[in-house]
Amino acid sequence: MSFLGIGLHVLVAIFFAVHAIRSRQQMYWLMILFMFPLLGSVVYFFGIYLPSSRIEQGARKAVAGAVKVLDPTRELREAHDAYAFTPTAQNQMRLAAAQLDAGNAEAAATTYEACLEGPFANDPDIRLGAASASLLSGRHAQALAHLERLRRTHPAFRPEQTGVLTARALAAAGRGDEARAEFEATLERFGSFETRAEFAIWAADAREFQLAHRLQNELQATMDRWNRHTHTMNLPLIRRLESAFAAVPRQS
Repeated sequence: MSFLGIGLHVLVAIFFAVHAIRSRQQMYWLMILFMFPLLGSVVYFFGIYLPSSRIEQGARKAVAGAVKVLDPTRELREAHDAYAFTPTAQNQMRLAAAQLDAGNAEAAATTYEACLEGPFANDPDIRLGAASASLLSGRHAQALAHLERLRRTHPAFRPEQTGVLTARALAAAGRGDEARAEFEATLERFGSFETRAEFAIWAADAREFQLAHRLQNELQATMDRWNRHTHTMNLPLIRRLESAFAAVPRQS
């Protein structure tokens, strides 16, 4: 039994060592895991593996969602207070994100533009946030300018999200053919539910009913395999889909 116990400890340590290599952790973790298989594995599990796991991420999102429902303006208030007390670039970035999340796109766009004039002018997260806020506040040309620059300076940064935002901005600017081409290219490359849903919403709004129904059927096939938790996590996007398809004629 002791032999089996030692073997199990080593196998667990090997599992965590593989995780450490794949997730590019500091190499000293390998030494800890193999010198102290049992204790090292326990420390690695709670210190590295669990916080990076999908379960932990899902729990954090659930807690954040619950806090937002109970006190929807909490983060915005705290971001305002933090920036008023210490007007650093980091707090300004936090304020811009909080404004956008609270639905105040106009204020968020203004704050993001101010962020881009500071020491983080080349930060891709800020540029993407500025593009999102500009799009939601009706500044379509400005959104496209941010996205074009983002692709030029950081071509590998969140390409799916950048593609979807570009397509939506092109559609809002009245450039329907370009919007469709952008959606098709992004969907072909990534094939995610989110991209397909945004494409379907566009198709419904553009009265491309045949395309809209095809995408809707593909989305429904995916949703039929979801559990309740996955459905809840995607509820805001599902509601946007339902709203977009409310005016779409039913398939004959």
